[in-house]
Amino acid sequence: MTMLPYKQAIELADHTPETTWLVDELWSDGAVGILGGEPKCCKSFLSLELAVAVSSGQPCLGRFPVRRPGTVLLFAAEDAPRIVKTRLMGIAEARGVDLSGLDIQVITCERLRLDEPRDVQALEKTVAALRPRLLILDPFVRLHRIDENSSHEVASILEQLRLMQRRYGTSILIVHHAKKNGGSARAGQALRGSSEFHAWGDSNLYMRRTGNRGLVGHDQLTLSIEHRAAASRTGIPLALKGEAERLALEIEDKIDALVTANVKPTTTERIERALAEENEPMTLSALRQASGLRTATLCKTIKGLLVAGRIHKTTTGYALVGN
Repeated sequence: MTMLPYKQAIELADHTPETTWLVDELWSDGAVGILGGEPKCCKSFLSLELAVAVSSGQPCLGRFPVRRPGTVLLFAAEDAPRIVKTRLMGIAEARGVDLSGLDIQVITCERLRLDEPRDVQALEKTVAALRPRLLILDPFVRLHRIDENSSHEVASILEQLRLMQRRYGTSILIVHHAKKNGGSARAGQALRGSSEFHAWGDSNLYMRRTGNRGLVGHDQLTLSIEHRAAASRTGIPLALKGEAERLALEIEDKIDALVTANVKPTTTERIERALAEENEPMTLSALRQASGLRTATLCKTIKGLLVAGRIHKTTTGYALVGN
């Protein structure tokens, strides 16, 4: 057995190396971490935004420069492949790039369990072959059958991912849910399950819906950024903009808000606002009344939202899809 490496104290480095970024201010290079938030706060959209940014080299959210573009490997456990593709196409279009030219590789197996050695080995072989700059796993709750409140069980899975990151230099982002009614807690402490999630992350992102209504009637989305070795930021205002199949997150500046004040809500925004306010499935008739849209317009827009994966049909009506 070999000895552990050591140095005399005086020989230790005098300065901490400057942070190197995968995406400026958002994600440090080679970082592992969590993208967290409550349901329906667009976590999946932000993860796909990062995928498009890193693979294309275009600024994330149109604002944060990408320093080390490259391959992205993605596993979306909750969304059908067509929905993932539609969302990626919409984001790519918003950023002025063609999805066909982006090196985004999507894992297409039906399930991936990080608590099963065979699946972990298969994931590592894939990472070793592709050497992605960024690995996205969305969401954690669909990737295991452990007790998320058990520090030991959670730490075991996260440690395997940390080792994978160190072996291959791959940044790893896990999408994870926040606790119900955790809005008053510090962002990292609001994550569901063990505190290991928060402690694990080198870079963490948190999405929230505040109680403040936007000028088109939506609750305000905000993004907070946390790093182990760099400055953090909170309260960056975001909005999901576009029509049906061409949706993308955008940073809302004050000047944007002033312009928006004079813009009539789109048909998509009117339907999503009605569903968000009702917070339960709505019939076609109820949606028509709440949105004030003509039946033909309503049906056409609903069809687009279904294809885009923004809403789904239940036995009692239509409802927003949790992101």
